[in-house]
Amino acid sequence: MTSQDSAETAADKLRKSRMTMAKKKKEAPVVVRFTNVSKEYKLYKTDRARFKSLFSKKIPYKTKKAVNNLSFELHRGEGLALIGRNGAGKSTILKMITGVSFPTEGEIFVDGTISALLELSSGFDREASGMENIRLKCSLMGMSDEEIDKVIPEIVEFADLGEYIDQPLRSYSSGMKARLGFAISVNSNPDILIVDEALSVGDKQFRKKCTKKVQEIMNDSKVTLLFVTHSLQTAQDFCDRGIVLEKGTKLFEGDIEEAIEFYDSRM
Repeated sequence: MTSQDSAETAADKLRKSRMTMAKKKKEAPVVVRFTNVSKEYKLYKTDRARFKSLFSKKIPYKTKKAVNNLSFELHRGEGLALIGRNGAGKSTILKMITGVSFPTEGEIFVDGTISALLELSSGFDREASGMENIRLKCSLMGMSDEEIDKVIPEIVEFADLGEYIDQPLRSYSSGMKARLGFAISVNSNPDILIVDEALSVGDKQFRKKCTKKVQEIMNDSKVTLLFVTHSLQTAQDFCDRGIVLEKGTKLFEGDIEEAIEFYDSRM
């Protein structure tokens, strides 16, 4: 057997292993389901016109459909990548799953606790210390005091902010806030982890640490990942399936390698 044959055999084994795992995941319970979901935004000429629209329906506006009749299912333990250029509707989908935004049409089903790595520094109290903000954000996620006490050491160690952990957040740089936000989100034992380019946080060493942590989380068959990134290689590393979007419309859904190949063919 030649070295090339050995390489092909190894690749075949890896492919078969991934197919077997994918089959098992598809048999797992559905944790996220979109059924004919559409989302429209009203675009006004000025902020003043938008304000007036709160009191009058006669204010003119244009509509933009950010998501158009989208349907898909995400099973427990799966990793799904949303792939597309800016304006494809990826962030709007994440916002609807997390309840920040709501669909204009269709139905969304979500089963499980969500930890979203979107705007990592949002939801913090700038006058409270880092430690106090850990308790605040964890409680907002629905965690009990006992659960919070259990994860605090992991969060503090991961954020690696030193003495700043007891200082008010107004003394933090934007990078430090993001580090704390990431540490809270990945150590809060979520059922569904939503990641939107959050692996680019901080310096090279911390980014490597973030990537390793997400990989550890994905080794837990109970955790589901919804991933948005411009790095196709990273999507391939973390995800089983991919959905290719363009202007809010789903163009392709399938195995992650096939989704990436489809996306590359349109570039």
